[in-house]
Amino acid sequence: MAEIGGTRAGAIARAQAAFDDGRFLADLRRLVALRTESQMPGSLPELRRYCEEALPAVLAGMGFATRVLENPAEGRGPVLLATRIEDPALPTVLIYGHGDVVRGLAGRWQDGLDPWQVTVRGDRWYGRGTADNKGQHLIAIHALRAVLAERGGRLGFNAKVVVETGEEQGSPGLRALIRRDRDLLAADVFIGLDGPRQTTFMPELKLGARGGVAFDLVVECREGEHHSGHWGGVLTDPAFVLAHALASIVTPQGRILVEGWTPKAIPESVKRACAELVFEDIPGLPEADPDWGEPGLTRAEKIFAWTSVIVLAQITGHPDAPTNAVQGRARARLQVRHTVDVPGDGIVPALRRHLDARGFRRVQIVPVVERDMFGAARTDPDDPWVGMVAASMARTANRPPNVVPNSSGSNPSDMFLEELGIPVIWIPSSYAGCNQHGPNEHALAPLLREGLGLLAGIWWDIGAGAAPARRR
Repeated sequence: MAEIGGTRAGAIARAQAAFDDGRFLADLRRLVALRTESQMPGSLPELRRYCEEALPAVLAGMGFATRVLENPAEGRGPVLLATRIEDPALPTVLIYGHGDVVRGLAGRWQDGLDPWQVTVRGDRWYGRGTADNKGQHLIAIHALRAVLAERGGRLGFNAKVVVETGEEQGSPGLRALIRRDRDLLAADVFIGLDGPRQTTFMPELKLGARGGVAFDLVVECREGEHHSGHWGGVLTDPAFVLAHALASIVTPQGRILVEGWTPKAIPESVKRACAELVFEDIPGLPEADPDWGEPGLTRAEKIFAWTSVIVLAQITGHPDAPTNAVQGRARARLQVRHTVDVPGDGIVPALRRHLDARGFRRVQIVPVVERDMFGAARTDPDDPWVGMVAASMARTANRPPNVVPNSSGSNPSDMFLEELGIPVIWIPSSYAGCNQHGPNEHALAPLLREGLGLLAGIWWDIGAGAAPARRR
């Protein structure tokens, strides 16, 4: 393409030209080919190769100094840090992605698709990591390259690209790494690229994540199982005890009854953001049940501003081969998702008080392993950085973005917000039907191309002086 002068439109055009001429796809193919399955034993060499070889190759020629940060958690994947400091007086942006993926599930993809190869079929780019998350952090890098080219080798701000390799395992060791390397990671704002957005037709920001707490409820009445004809009606049935305990937690319409599990109020800035959210019904996905959950709340408020609880699994006896016996034990696993307005460490104590007050003292609460717990975080929708980024996206897309108070899924927002004290902003370029974590994961080509333009516009505006005043 012809040279374009140093303009915002020129930077956006350069970023999208990398998509149009195949450079972006070529880089994505090389990244997807690495089997960075952090959930699989023996994955550490590929995770290390991603940080030591693959990403530095993508960043080559951009003036970034790269280094691999070792994970404080033994046996866990490293973190790549690429740093470009133009002037300490300029704002610094910490750009996040994760290079690990879930299991490839080869053989379960449609029509023989290979999870480790990018297959283009119309607007769908299939391959493990195309959406979650290799394709997304590659957007940020290519957009940086476009701005550098358009500005003659300058960004106009300092950039730090951090790519971890354990997100799909709950980011083990990441908080300790941030604490250890706080000076290396210091920045004015965190901008991450991950997750799906609510629609395919408008850009989006997310400002954190709901937290998650999982635990088992266990009722143990006795050892073994006893003949139902001889003992039914005289021995306590743990399944019924558990069922009544579960029924005390929510109403038949799903309203949470445990005191301390729900916010005392939804902050006004969060209410405003929820009121402006636009959703898109994606074919193949379920519709929300309007009568389930907290009455009086909108769909957006239920998802992004309130607490939810679900039963992940429940068992007593032998479901695959029922026997005529009174069982001795029943167990259910529950997961609570909560906003930052509800302390995660208060979830289990609040439930203990609730059960005891209703006569369910024999119902045990057994917390599950640490990886099934994640913290809540939220950047205020009124934060100046949110306003700046949203305005940039609106200028590029010719429409304001969805501003989601916090992701409904998990991400490491709390670690960066709490340890570095900076606002956290996520800019997703995927959609709800992308099949992430399952067979047939794919990215939508129009969203990738749009993402390149949106990020190039954001990088350009930060470098042009639109960043909020630095916090002291």
